[in-house]
This record gives sequence, structure tokens and C-alpha cells, in this order.
Amino acid sequence: MTSDPAQTEAVTASTEDLRRLLAPVRYVLWDLDGPICRLFAGHPADGVARELVKLVDRLGLGALLTPSEREHRDPHAVLLGVSGRHPGNDLVGALEEWVTRQELQAVPGAFPTPHADPLIRTWSALGAVFAVTTNNSPRAATAYLRTRGLERCFAYVYGRTADLGLMKPHPHCLLQALNVMGADPAQALMLGDAPTDFEAARKARVPFLGYARNEAKAHALLEAGVGRSRIVTDLSAVRAALVPRAR
Repeated sequence: MTSDPAQTEAVTASTEDLRRLLAPVRYVLWDLDGPICRLFAGHPADGVARELVKLVDRLGLGALLTPSEREHRDPHAVLLGVSGRHPGNDLVGALEEWVTRQELQAVPGAFPTPHADPLIRTWSALGAVFAVTTNNSPRAATAYLRTRGLERCFAYVYGRTADLGLMKPHPHCLLQALNVMGADPAQALMLGDAPTDFEAARKARVPFLGYARNEAKAHALLEAGVGRSRIVTDLSAVRAALVPRAR
């Protein structure tokens, strides 16, 4: 599917679209960086990616990176580039731990996604069971939830493991959450902001709702095949669609 970037600005699901999508949902699988917060708001990810490339070079693994990976603004792309070509290497484990430390360092400066906190509290109060399913470290996810007083809303947190090949778009963390929660995928929803979230949800047979904080995010989701009625640009719209349930 292709889309015109100039037309993505108006993309957002209607209230009725959301009510139909949310009606059967009892379990929600949340990505962390995007729908819940901007993890690297105060500790920019592009700087982390640059430092990671330097570390890869110092460890003698620089030849494993493609030119585009060396310039990538996402440290996960750099990490996956090395691990995909040298799986099981102890040095890859050291790189993953370094990224985890950077994510933990980013937590105090993370910026809550607008309307995410009230949405989480409202949805939880209405009985939804939550899990975080993220490519970030589960330690960083748990630390962030604690800073917002949201840890009691999330029964489960699943994130990056030592096997980096299980990061999304692999559905591993989603399947873990579904299994532990005893959830029927048809009664679950993945809330994410990236094509990798959408692909993981598709593989796990879980309905998907995309959050796009800007035009570029919306365009990427549309390009990945997410329908316009399954994208929101403001999480307050999701909360508004839930509120009638409480009446």
C-alpha cells in the first residue's frame, strides 16, 4: 500500500471506528516508546546510536555494519545489524547491556505521550489487562512505569531478551504476554507506533491500533498497510471511545 504524505495529516480513526475496534478488547499489548512515552526525549536516540557505532568499532565488529546502519538514528537498528551477522557472540551481549544502560539513563528524561496516563488509568479501571510488549529493555520499561505510578496498571512487562532475533517484528513478546494472560488473540489489541509493531501483531493474530504522533509516523504506518480507520493521532480519542462503557 502506498500513500501521499501530504494526505496523512488528517488520518485518524473516527469515534465509531474506535468503539467497534475496542468493544471486544479485554487485553491490551502496549509498545513502550511511542504510545506510552518518548523514552529518549531527554537523551536523544540518535546520539546513543552514534556512540553505539563507536563502541562497535572499538570492539572490532565495525565491518558487520552496513553504511546505512552506521548512519541510522535508532540504536536498535545498529544492535540488530551486528547481532544478525554475528549471533551468539559474547560481544553482542555486551552491546545489548550497553544499550540497556542507555535506556535506563533515558528514563528520568522520558516524556509521557500526551493523554497516555489518563487513558491507561481509565482503561485499567474498566477492567482491561495490560502488558508492555517492547523492543526496549524490560528493566527500562518497568523503571518508566514506576516514575509515573503506573506499574500497578501493568500486570506483565515483556521486552528485549538476550536473543535479539526475537525483537519485533518477531511476535515473541506478544505471544509470551498472550500465553501468560490466557488471552484469546481476538480479545486482545496491540497498540504501537511502528510498522514492526503492526507486523508482530499480524503474526500473533492480534488486532492492531496505530498511534502516530506526527505525519511521518502516520505515513510509515499507512505504507505498512495499516488502515486509516486503525490509526489515531491523539490518544484522548481512544479514551473518549472507552468512556461510554462506564455509564
